[in-house]
Parts: sequence; C-alpha cells; structure tokens
Amino acid sequence: MRADAKRNRERIVTCALDLFVERGPGVSMEEIARAADLGVGTLYRHFPDRRALVEEIASSALRRLGSEIRRLREQEIPRWDALTELVAFCAGQPFALVKSVADGDAPKERLALQDEVDGLFLEFVKEVQEAGAMRDDISPAEAVEILSTAVCRPGAQPGDAVTRVMLDGLRAKPSAS
Repeated sequence: MRADAKRNRERIVTCALDLFVERGPGVSMEEIARAADLGVGTLYRHFPDRRALVEEIASSALRRLGSEIRRLREQEIPRWDALTELVAFCAGQPFALVKSVADGDAPKERLALQDEVDGLFLEFVKEVQEAGAMRDDISPAEAVEILSTAVCRPGAQPGDAVTRVMLDGLRAKPSAS
C-alpha cells in the first residue's frame, strides 16, 4: 500500500473511532469522511461498506485492549488500581460498537482476536481476585460479564454512576471479624 493511501486509511479509522466514541454508532460515512478531511470516494475505496469499517475499528479496539491488559498485568501496582485503570481505558473505547458486531458471521481473524482478548481479561480478573481485591463469591467469568456491562454501553465514562456502582459492588470488602 502506498504511504499516502496508508495515511488516509489510518486517518479514516482514527476519525471514525473518535466519532463513534463521542456520538455512538449512528455516525454516517459522510461525517467520517468529512472529519478525516477526505472525500467519500476515498473512504469507500478503503472500506467498501460500513460493515468493513466497523470491523476494522472493532479489531483495532480489541488489539489496543489486549495490549493494555498485557501492560497492566506487568505493572507493579495494586491489582485493584490496575483494574480501575483498565475500566477507565475501556470506557474511552468504542466497545458498544464492538459488541454490536460481535456475531457469528464476523471474520475469523476478529473472532480469534476476540477470544484472545476475552482470555486475557479473564486471567486479569483472576489475578485481581487472587490478590484479594475483588470479591470471590462470583466467578471470574461473571465479573468479566459485569465489567463488560459497565464499559460496553454507549456513553460509558470511567467515573459515571453505573461504572462506580459496578466497581463498588465488585470490590472485596474487609471482613467484619
């Protein structure tokens, strides 16, 4: 791919990602092209339809999430702090959009990426539980599902009421003995 074509593709994905995070999945292809300062024809040469663009954004978001989980797992900080950092990161990503395209007819590459990230997230939650920072009366899979509900919704914010209440409900409480 030529360097200018690669830059255009990256601009399209970046602008689409920003618009989807800011305004939700209803953003038009024309709005994305305008935000990228490109013509609609250029956008459609890179992405023949909306689904192709959304798939690219979904894969990009999942790759970033996988990298962030790996980075946080390597950090020497309390596991609860690492978890809240991950939740804050996720709230700034278009995971509502990713969830909306998470169906069986997705490309095999993205499904494999989704499985990989799901596994990383599950292992991360297990670490948080093993460190005693998260309640252990629910399974790691249930905790992941709860956290996904908090961050995979349109308009999710790190400090909004839904996210705060879900995190508070997951946090291990000191024993009353």
